[in-house]
Amino acid sequence: MIRTKAQKQETVTALAGRLRRASTIYLTDFTGLDVARITDLRRRLRAAGVEYVVVKNTLALRALADTQVGGLEQHFAGPTALVLGGADPVTAARVLADFAREHEKPAIKIGFVDGKAVTPQQVKRLASLPTRNELLAQLGGALQAPLAGFAGALNGLLINAVGALEALRNKRASGAAS
Repeated sequence: MIRTKAQKQETVTALAGRLRRASTIYLTDFTGLDVARITDLRRRLRAAGVEYVVVKNTLALRALADTQVGGLEQHFAGPTALVLGGADPVTAARVLADFAREHEKPAIKIGFVDGKAVTPQQVKRLASLPTRNELLAQLGGALQAPLAGFAGALNGLLINAVGALEALRNKRASGAAS
């Protein structure tokens, strides 16, 4: 499909806007993935609230030049797709890692998380982190355990005090009856 210069500029402007909004960017090499698998990957990423964008490298480089995202230019060689995520870099990394584990593709070239470049190995480590809800549950459990122990100790003291008062009452009652 032949595109006019205006259409290309519109694509660059739209992509630059997406890049500015994304705090997480992963570049992937999708060589070897057929249309059905790419569609499946897009569906999984969309379900996680992440965009999967395939554009010509020249247009992507122009869009990068319009944004504050730097250090990714040298990775735009060959078939490259952009994975644009929000504030949670783990979700996108997990979807990519799970998909790559199943299909051995796409290969992650580089990531850009909160203004810093991350290597493919770091992206894989991000993917292995627990989810946000799991981390919150772990934090809640860590905070709750000492409080539960303290409440148990107080309960034990109250039970001992009640037992002592009950024994004293029984002793006085048996002393008064004799």
